[in-house]
Amino acid sequence: MDDFKVFITNLGKYNEGYLLGEWVTLPTTRDELKEVFKRIGIGRKDEFGQTYEEWFITDYEVPSCVSDVYDQLGEYEDLDLLNYLAARFDEMEDYELDVYEAVLEAGISDGTDLVDLINLTFNLDSYELMSGINDDYALGSMMADELYSEKDLGPLSSYIDYERYGRDIRLEESGDFTSEGYIRENGSVENEFNGIEDVPEDFLVIREVEE
Repeated sequence: MDDFKVFITNLGKYNEGYLLGEWVTLPTTRDELKEVFKRIGIGRKDEFGQTYEEWFITDYEVPSCVSDVYDQLGEYEDLDLLNYLAARFDEMEDYELDVYEAVLEAGISDGTDLVDLINLTFNLDSYELMSGINDDYALGSMMADELYSEKDLGPLSSYIDYERYGRDIRLEESGDFTSEGYIRENGSVENEFNGIEDVPEDFLVIREVEE
């Protein structure tokens, strides 16, 4: 899987007309982030004796397998949550990443902030992805094959409107076609992750930096 990266920028320097920042690969550690902050001048004083304390994120590089995450991220995201999201991606299998991307592409998840994006990683069993099924005809044909054998249908198989059958199934299930295949819900999404209090200590990096 490709790296998940954020470009962290010194906000004070940026306001002075200088782009002083650095790419950071996530997940990272407290010590690594402290060194990044030192290199981009966070904690140093300007010519008037004021300390550069603020920073923001000017760009992202997200793994291509979850490219739709990019559009959900902003300049002032919580780095601890971002760090944990990246760690969750590292733990996921290829099929899980495909399901995750399909859910985001179809817009059927329950929100798009970081808490929701992390919570989705714990709820992938609530969705079913049918890889390679990209239109109503393919969906109808596959479902008919699952329900009836060729022997059961006999010559009637030549007269079935598979496209219409697939469309009816898709509308009934509120499913959607994505670049990963056909995605549908098969269970309710639970609140397995509720916020910063649920982030394991090893992935809390920015709060330690600020203290």
